[in-house]
Amino acid sequence: MRYDVPREIRAVTNTLRNAGFEAYLVGGCVRDLLLGRKPKDWDVTTNAKPENIQSIFEETFYTNNFGTVGVVNDTEDISLKVVEVTPYRTESAYEDKRRPNSVTFGNAIEEDLARRDFTINAIAYDDSKGQIVDPYKGQKDIEAKVLQTVGDPEERFDEDGLRLMRALRLVAELDFALDAQTAAAIQKKAHNLSYISKERIRDELVRILNSDQPMTALVLAARLDILEHISSDLMRGIGVEQNQAHSFDVFEHLMRTMQHAADKNWHFDIRLAGLFHDVSKPETRRWSEEKKEWTFHGHEVVGARVAKKALEDLRFSRETIEKVVKLVRWHMFFSDPDQITLSAVRRMVRNVGEENIWDLLNLRICDRVGTGRPKEQPFRFRKYKAMVEQALRDPISAAMLKIDGTHIMEKFHVQPGPRIGWTLHALLEEVLEDPKKNTEDYLDSRVSELLGLSDDDLRKFGESGKQKREKREDEEIKNIMDKHHVC
Repeated sequence: MRYDVPREIRAVTNTLRNAGFEAYLVGGCVRDLLLGRKPKDWDVTTNAKPENIQSIFEETFYTNNFGTVGVVNDTEDISLKVVEVTPYRTESAYEDKRRPNSVTFGNAIEEDLARRDFTINAIAYDDSKGQIVDPYKGQKDIEAKVLQTVGDPEERFDEDGLRLMRALRLVAELDFALDAQTAAAIQKKAHNLSYISKERIRDELVRILNSDQPMTALVLAARLDILEHISSDLMRGIGVEQNQAHSFDVFEHLMRTMQHAADKNWHFDIRLAGLFHDVSKPETRRWSEEKKEWTFHGHEVVGARVAKKALEDLRFSRETIEKVVKLVRWHMFFSDPDQITLSAVRRMVRNVGEENIWDLLNLRICDRVGTGRPKEQPFRFRKYKAMVEQALRDPISAAMLKIDGTHIMEKFHVQPGPRIGWTLHALLEEVLEDPKKNTEDYLDSRVSELLGLSDDDLRKFGESGKQKREKREDEEIKNIMDKHHVC
């Protein structure tokens, strides 16, 4: 069967064959083709050695000890720009639980497939013949939606501890189930993650969170003793009962909050904040005799500190840490619009930053759904969102004009007094009708005319302008309310 392979990739494989070598697509790109998914990158394997590969392509780079040569294509498509071409190879022992001690170049595609991690990644495809090479029945596992290793799973996970994380990531990305023997081996070999750098663990976690099913992967991680190697703080929520507002323990609430962000296809920072937003409920939990339920006072303050340390341990960027910590710190904002003022909303915007306020509100939506409540946005929350939009918009005022009272007094030698205000309101009325008039030259010419009027006439122009401003202001606020269905 033939699959749709981009011409840039076919050019690479054909160049290898025309030079007398074998060439196969291999790994994740073949798996994705079989699944009907668009590959994010392309890998080619061949019996050519690195020096052969470099000699037959115009632009390449070779900066590793494992034979992989980067072949650079003339394209702007990032997924096709660099194709990794690797010789068939066999590998020695993995003493550091991450990389083979040495690599030997092989002579047959079957040798190369034998060293790969999972059966679904141990499939090769000859795009010139439409031929599949599948010695480990990876196609059968793809059809069954099952993930299992090539050969003995304990050996595979002893070779490379990062495969433990990769297994969970593939479960999340592909919506596959773990083979029972593979799952048992993951749990038995979970300690191998202690040999893996936090940066590599973080990279797999990022891909899990950006998948469609992050909750599935992280619940598995907890059951198979992997989660403690990602962040032990998340483990503390397992079995921690909450109050009557919640249907789930702290851990499941974190998972469901994060998952709802994925369900909404919201970006990574909201998903990560959802994962950590209530991380400190266990240590702040107190029993209230008065309420006859658990309380968690200050968990957002403590949680911000805990999240910061956890994300630093995982080597996240400073920008990501700062944003997620803000979202965790302020996720408990009071949102009853019947009891707060617009100035209080403005203070919240200042606390979290204008650039983060809508993400904070979206986190609150995820938090609500994560409690087990089916409705995302009750009336009060929609009204609060409308207040946020009011707080963010620039009010209609004379400050919108290209000139101000000081300018008028200095240029036209006018003393302070009500005539300045009447003049500005009169100018604003004209600008509201025709924004093109909001230039210093035009406004100066009108000021000269307006200042020539009597106090009574100027007052009438000014009051008319003020009424126009108030009417336009009311219209804009009504539009905001209509938008959020809170009229």
